[in-house]
Amino acid sequence: MTSTPPDPNRPDPERIADPDLDPDTELGPDTAELGADTELSADTELSADADHEATSGSDHDRPRSAALIATVVAIPVVVIVAFIVFAAARPDPSDPALPLPTITAPQSTEPACAKLIAALPRTFAGFAARTETDGLIEWREQGSGTGPLQLKCGVQRPNDLAPTSALLTVNAVQWFSRSSTAPGTLWFAVDHRPYVALWIPDNAGNGPITDITDVIDTVLARSTIDLG
Repeated sequence: MTSTPPDPNRPDPERIADPDLDPDTELGPDTAELGADTELSADTELSADADHEATSGSDHDRPRSAALIATVVAIPVVVIVAFIVFAAARPDPSDPALPLPTITAPQSTEPACAKLIAALPRTFAGFAARTETDGLIEWREQGSGTGPLQLKCGVQRPNDLAPTSALLTVNAVQWFSRSSTAPGTLWFAVDHRPYVALWIPDNAGNGPITDITDVIDTVLARSTIDLG
């Protein structure tokens, strides 16, 4: 059989099979290496993107962590502020909401009042030692939140005392009570002279009025009740 030499003007079938192949590109080992290099470059870019996302995610979490820390710190601060507000709202001996500090005592300088004050109990259960400021005797409460006991000697006759008024007899002393918007009761000893006013906060018990009644009956002179 006689072989026919290849026609130099006939196109290469492999070149025709790949329409995207540049006619001037020579196929060979260099082309394979180029493909490998291209795939490696793609992997490198993918890795770089992943590192960027991880870094971005970490940066994104930082404000969230800072917010969490701020919340944890803020909770005890709110508790402290609430405690301060509660303490400030508790009754104070000089609080104008308590009625006795605003009641005048024109006879407070009488010797009988000085004698009465000297004989008063120094303290009561749940209350601190008594103090005196401008004729106002006070026993501050100790942690119970009830407010202070207060007393004034030499006050004026209560103008709302009337024949129909209800009186409370404690031992040998009769007391007239006046309601108040503050948590407690204002009492007046009305059958001894000078008149004595006593503020007893709620939940103070019967001990204070009983002990003070005994001192009043011992020190002050008895008198008829002036019902007006």
